[in-house]
Amino acid sequence: MRIPKSWVRPITEKIIGELVGQGLIEPLVPLASLMDEAEALITEELTVEDRLNDEVREILKKYEDDIEKGKLDYRRMFDLTKQKLVRERNLVL
Repeated sequence: MRIPKSWVRPITEKIIGELVGQGLIEPLVPLASLMDEAEALITEELTVEDRLNDEVREILKKYEDDIEKGKLDYRRMFDLTKQKLVRERNLVL
């Protein structure tokens, strides 16, 4: 995640507060529940790249020997694998 987790709640409160304050949304659930759910969704979205990076590392473990022997460049393989998964899954990072 590119921002500290401690920032997610204040960001969520700001977004929801502005939307409610400007009358753009009218919560159908208690505000606390809406905040909790929005915070979970924002956190989920912000951790997509972290989970993808973990998956790429797992995939590249198969090629550890070749990477250690210098036959493959880990950084290049990492970037190419990540780009491929992003395209396949239509992810926005």
